[in-house]
Amino acid sequence: MKTPIRTALVGYGSVAEKMHAPLIDVCPDLDFIGVVERNGNRCQDKYSGVTTFRSLDELLEADVADLIAITTPNEFHFPMAKQCLLAGKHIVVDKPVTIFSREAEELESLAKEKNLICSVFHNRRYDGDIMTLQQLIAENTLGDLVYLESHFDRFRPIVSENWREKEVPGNGITYDLGSHLIDQVVLLFGVPDSILADIRKQRKGAVADDHFDIILFYPGFKARLTAGVLVNAPTPKYLLLGEKGSYQKFGLDVQEQAFKDGKRPEGENWGVEPAENWGKLFLSSETVPYPTLNGDYRIFYQNVADAISKGSPLEVTIDQTITVLKLIEAAFLSNKLGRKILRPEGNW
Repeated sequence: MKTPIRTALVGYGSVAEKMHAPLIDVCPDLDFIGVVERNGNRCQDKYSGVTTFRSLDELLEADVADLIAITTPNEFHFPMAKQCLLAGKHIVVDKPVTIFSREAEELESLAKEKNLICSVFHNRRYDGDIMTLQQLIAENTLGDLVYLESHFDRFRPIVSENWREKEVPGNGITYDLGSHLIDQVVLLFGVPDSILADIRKQRKGAVADDHFDIILFYPGFKARLTAGVLVNAPTPKYLLLGEKGSYQKFGLDVQEQAFKDGKRPEGENWGVEPAENWGKLFLSSETVPYPTLNGDYRIFYQNVADAISKGSPLEVTIDQTITVLKLIEAAFLSNKLGRKILRPEGNW
């Protein structure tokens, strides 16, 4: 019987508390043993086997973890990830992995040099709807595709005190949600030939971007990705158009709300979407519901555990997330110059 991998969290904000901690705790091949929490012992109070440390230095000095998940604000991702790799630890970094692609490239090089696993928490690859889109595309249900629209809209008209809305590099909606939407499209269709972006601060008093409209161009196909916080009307999560028909899906994956409600990610019914929320196929002769596949964020940490203990291939690699960062950088450049940015020779 193999020994579970000793795992610790750095940071215990909302995402760590609601998502990372329960996912680590339910993974049979991980042993949740520690957390870096500057104030209080909230994690330790909830998970009896967890020890609280007041700093990353203290955690590393104790040498009690083999895998460390970094869930701090974006500006700290790179220095903390580098420190963990130098200490010989496998790492998971919440997205975006770093602010600048050159920093992610340094982490990639360091991880390879030390033969360590370095993955990034792109959990939304395991949303039921994006998995359903993958199935639709694989089955060629809509024939040759011409257009994808991907939304992540919310109504939050008041600027919050959340760190993501502060005027700090790497904050704002493009790094926060854009990294997910870009990663999903690259997963589905590969790297685009060019990118065009409009990035704005729409709310009064906003100091970090709170709206983006990004178009990724492919031969004969384009994907439009958009997110905003002044959207108080239903917009489709996905709209996919092809020669044989269209697919339209409303509503977010059910897992995030389940985590917010404090449900543990366990059992066969985890990630199951009610039939009334399924997307629809609009074909030439009929309109039919199309079942949403079960979403499952548990796949992410199980894959990381398998990569460490069995040498299984990582599903979310640092190299993939470097491409996402380069596309985010190109999006900001496109917005600044007001024009389309072409893919450099070779790749992004």
